[in-house]
Amino acid sequence: MEEEKSSSKFKRVCVFCGSNSGRRKVFSDAALELGNELVRRKIDLVYGGGSVGLMGLISQTVYDGGCNVLGIIPKALMPFEISGETVGQVRTVLDMHERKAEMAREADAFIALPGGYGTMEELLEMITWSHLGIHKKTVGLLNVDGYYNNLLALFDNGVEEGFIKPGARHIIVSASTANELLEKMEDIWQQYTPSHEHVAPHESWQMEQLGDYPKQVIWLFYGIQGEAKAEGEIVFDNFPILVWIVFCDHDWWTTMPWVILWPNLKRE
Repeated sequence: MEEEKSSSKFKRVCVFCGSNSGRRKVFSDAALELGNELVRRKIDLVYGGGSVGLMGLISQTVYDGGCNVLGIIPKALMPFEISGETVGQVRTVLDMHERKAEMAREADAFIALPGGYGTMEELLEMITWSHLGIHKKTVGLLNVDGYYNNLLALFDNGVEEGFIKPGARHIIVSASTANELLEKMEDIWQQYTPSHEHVAPHESWQMEQLGDYPKQVIWLFYGIQGEAKAEGEIVFDNFPILVWIVFCDHDWWTTMPWVILWPNLKRE
């Protein structure tokens, strides 16, 4: 039986959870339980990169259990969410949007532990992406001691009031224990047939490009000659311009000189 558990349908699961531990021990226990369950099933972890709160508990548990841990964190949050040494591999990104895109691209499924606004926002975005057809990955909710009862009731009310389609309500899979939740998620993954109609075909989205943010490009112009006109109109005559194109990609800069011929240009 143990051997069967070691061959999970998922290679990597993304876990959304709080950078706080909550006021009750039951939440910390749930994070440890989920971490141990991932280890038992030999599932690697993708998470928000922090070493504090529930994030720190689950990442350390999975790492100590011999599985790989990938944390993805915006640079701006590193002073707040990382205390002491980092756990596993940490990948820094520019912002929250890139963080979610990278986490979604790296994971085979998603699980939300109890958390605050950030955790709920990440969970709801993955539900929305499933509804839109951006991904076909299972979304799980670990409803520890009824923490998410009101959120699930809100979803039910959305169906009753006509804002959520009945089929889309089943995008989210919930359970009160880690083992039960992963069992449900793997059963759904094995025989995946969406119970909801995608807003747009999955093939029309380019999931593999999530997180491939274009490099920031700064154009520095030298030798510009022009004449200011009334009402903001600017006219440039034909002349060569030396252009330095500066590519900025996270931690490195590359410059490349170009010489181009600028045509007559008007800005009305």
